[in-house]
Amino acid sequence: MAIVTAPDGSKLNPEEVKALLAKAGLAQSDTLVQDWCTLLGSFEDSIQDVLSQEDDLPRPDMTKYPRTEIKIPENAGESDKGGWAVTCVAQSTAPVSSLLAGKKVALKDNIAFAGMRCLNGMDPLGKEWVPEYDATVATRIMDAGGIIVGKATCENACMEASSDTSWTGIVHNPYADYYSCGGSSSGSGRVVATGSADMALGCDQGGSVRIPSTFCGLVGLKPTWGLVPYSGILGLHADIDHCGPMTQTVQDNALLLEAIAGPDGMDDRQPRMLPEESLKFSKSLAAFLSATESLSKPLEGIKVGILKEGFELSVLDANVEKAVRAAIADLSALGAQVVEVSIPEHNQVCAAWTCTQALAGARDGLLGDRTGRKELYMTDRAGGPESQVTQQRFDTWGPGAQNMYMKYLYVAEKYGALVSAKASNLIRKYTRAYDAALASLDVLVMPTIPFPATPSFREGGDHTTLERLTRMAGTVLNTAPFNATGHPALSVPVGFVSAPGDSSIWLPTALQIVGKQFDDLTCLKVAGAWERHKDWKTLQF
Repeated sequence: MAIVTAPDGSKLNPEEVKALLAKAGLAQSDTLVQDWCTLLGSFEDSIQDVLSQEDDLPRPDMTKYPRTEIKIPENAGESDKGGWAVTCVAQSTAPVSSLLAGKKVALKDNIAFAGMRCLNGMDPLGKEWVPEYDATVATRIMDAGGIIVGKATCENACMEASSDTSWTGIVHNPYADYYSCGGSSSGSGRVVATGSADMALGCDQGGSVRIPSTFCGLVGLKPTWGLVPYSGILGLHADIDHCGPMTQTVQDNALLLEAIAGPDGMDDRQPRMLPEESLKFSKSLAAFLSATESLSKPLEGIKVGILKEGFELSVLDANVEKAVRAAIADLSALGAQVVEVSIPEHNQVCAAWTCTQALAGARDGLLGDRTGRKELYMTDRAGGPESQVTQQRFDTWGPGAQNMYMKYLYVAEKYGALVSAKASNLIRKYTRAYDAALASLDVLVMPTIPFPATPSFREGGDHTTLERLTRMAGTVLNTAPFNATGHPALSVPVGFVSAPGDSSIWLPTALQIVGKQFDDLTCLKVAGAWERHKDWKTLQF
């Protein structure tokens, strides 16, 4: 790599250079040490030039985007049984549109919102992170007239599928206390289901929008990868990071998606340009539903593929399968052409998905060691205490975070970059397999989650990491593949099933609708047609 300017005599302390060379196992001599002192001294000048400048961060104008009534909940009533991490009232004094006028919106607590602590579900060990900037999606919500009413609890490091790992405590399922809301967007699911918020944002790396949407009876969309900017949101791995809407209805889902979608010029996941008309999700869905309102077969012309492998899961609950197949039969009755399709690669994607995370997930999601992308970097977190793993910090992590870090140590020591590199290459092949099937179909359908919500572990219980992780085994078999490939995946509730072992408890379950990349609208249309035809809350299986 070339040097920026000729060395002008700036030098480092020779002992500092000797220590670097010794740590790397590189040769030392007096001449080499002096040369490196000069060259690195010149580099240090560049470093100091960068550090001396004001950072380019999206700091909000607090007169335009004021936030008041900021409060950390003190009891179960204030937190909505664990759903809220912090509450507030924030809205624009000069909104650009009225798209979300009057809508109460929750942000997942991994989304930066200036002046409010962001826990990411983790014990801050006395050093709470309070961002000084807003995520793009937060600004867009306020610009659309929405009212941000708080940060919803998320699970520890956003690496959990259950809802009992957050530092702030258990998030209870809205239909049964001490049952899981799903994770990691657990609070987002809870507060929308109970009506504490009208809609919420979740973030999804393996199912974290769709799992809580399923368990809480919400419509949850993992958009096409890159459709919604991730700027200002704590991520896990840029290749699988998605932010999406969680709502009570399909129309509200389209509404919130429209408010947050489109390039922001900071996130390199996103296409440089998307046709503006293609982002009018709410308008387009409303037009479709209006045009087909009087039709007995509103889905005529839509081709639906039942993904064979999506049902061939050893953990698939029989009643979940009944509910999902009944919903698919409804799609056929509504005019859709329904066929079964086989994509054998579906059974292989999860292995590649988990392997791609082993290095990047730990570095990005746990250690804050995020480099090599054109994006908004959260410099107020870089090099902080989270980058140093001590026994104390490790012990505060949830089982998912601990597992991620141990996988990182294992693969780095035994395989280096080979495994994640090959897994990433294979995901291209798997993506082509889904694309090939979707070339003759409009959507694929399958169960979102193979089983209903599971019981939460009580606080203070002595449960091992193995026990905590294995209880949720199989949760992401139908969700994580589409994080890897980037296809839009919408979860829509289709009825209640009884809790295994307790027929007195009824819990929501859901159908997942997967579409072509950047054709999120068709997923919404199919779900909207079904939702208009059936009231899922009246259905039991």
